[in-house]
Amino acid sequence: MVHMKRLSTVIVAGFSLALVLPAGSLALLTEVGVIPATTPPTVPSCPTPSCLAVSRTTGFQVKVDTAHNPQAAPRDGTIVAWTITLGKPNAAQTKFFNANEGGPSSAGIAILRAQKSPKLTYRLVSQSPVVPLEKYFGKTAQFPLASTLQVKKGDVVALTVPSWAPALALGFSKATSWRASRGKGKCTTTGTQTAHTQTGSNVQYYCLYQTARLTYSATLISTP
Repeated sequence: MVHMKRLSTVIVAGFSLALVLPAGSLALLTEVGVIPATTPPTVPSCPTPSCLAVSRTTGFQVKVDTAHNPQAAPRDGTIVAWTITLGKPNAAQTKFFNANEGGPSSAGIAILRAQKSPKLTYRLVSQSPVVPLEKYFGKTAQFPLASTLQVKKGDVVALTVPSWAPALALGFSKATSWRASRGKGKCTTTGTQTAHTQTGSNVQYYCLYQTARLTYSATLISTP
């Protein structure tokens, strides 16, 4: 397998990130979705011949090696920004995805809350605006949120991709997996729009994909 060089350029899109906290409060900063340094570097597959993208769905990481539920909020707080590392598909790959996966690359984040039944069902609590991604290909971009998102401990910060995004790293063991908002029997279908975008609605996240990792995270601010 051909590996890209590690992506180290970070672009902060939009306005500056300013944190306003009550006087005397102690803020806890957590990057939800970032795994300890012992995890191998995570580089999206594009533009290698095996270039794959996340498409027309909402997804979140279930496991990375021994780390379970890395995209779950460890405490109550506020999501103030999200970050995504993108591959750099070549012109032919970009043209193919644009034509077959719903248009230009774009994504946002979603806050999901697990429901007791049916199994693997999550409610969409809130979501960020969707942003275009093409100008950030080959880079790591951070998007501060003009309207921050409240989370409770255990809520999942998911990635919503209404079209496609080169934000999928390959080559991990079966101990690494992510889950998508696709129904039973539709795990290999990308032609149908399955992104979870209706706030307050419940969707079953049936499909599990192994040996791959979504390359995004979110910045959580909380106070004890």
